Amino acid sequence: MPLLVDPALPEGTLRNLPQPRLTTTDGLALRPSQRDGVTLRPSQRDGLALPPSQRDGLALPPSQRDGLALRPWQQDDAAAVLTAFACPEIQRWHVRRMDTRGEAAEWVGQWAERWETESAASWAVVDGDEPLGQIGLRNISLEEGSASLSYWVTPAARGRSIAASSVDAVSAWAFESIGFNRLNIQHSTANPASCRVAEQAGYRAEGTLRQAIKHADGWHDWHLHGRLRTDG
Repeated sequence: MPLLVDPALPEGTLRNLPQPRLTTTDGLALRPSQRDGVTLRPSQRDGLALPPSQRDGLALPPSQRDGLALRPWQQDDAAAVLTAFACPEIQRWHVRRMDTRGEAAEWVGQWAERWETESAASWAVVDGDEPLGQIGLRNISLEEGSASLSYWVTPAARGRSIAASSVDAVSAWAFESIGFNRLNIQHSTANPASCRVAEQAGYRAEGTLRQAIKHADGWHDWHLHGRLRTDG
């Protein structure tokens, strides 16, 4: 039966490519009003040329200044993942436990297959080669050109804008290199930290989904944030 609407992205869009290595600086072009760590009025953005000595002195978040890497997960990361899931704040917003190194290795190993099936993707956010967090695409729909983002950061690495910068980097890649039309962020209304990340990354608040997810303590309402490729 002929389709009336062509898929937004053809089958094979992801699996025909190697999963890329990104850096947190890749997302800077996505938010030109905040480049170099300052917020500029529209009248100031166009044609702005700061001397290098002034650019170097601006308060750029460390994760953007250092250019942390986003790379595919490796089996050697299992110990770091197990430690991360032991954090009560990370565990609270997940629907599964992780108690053993074997379970962590299974979690790490799933992502290569999910890339091949084009259903999800995940990157380790690393400093050198030490995982500091996770950024991923879930519920990928090539037909609709859409996906949802998920992220967490280890306790020791918080306060460096790592989550927002990682969202920027993956968003820039998904929109500009792949051609996704829409990306979503959903989080419990009881998770204000995730809400701040979404707002910092330019994801607009679009509403509340009632009792959209069940966590260990019961049903939670979800905040829905969205961003389009055409958003400024």
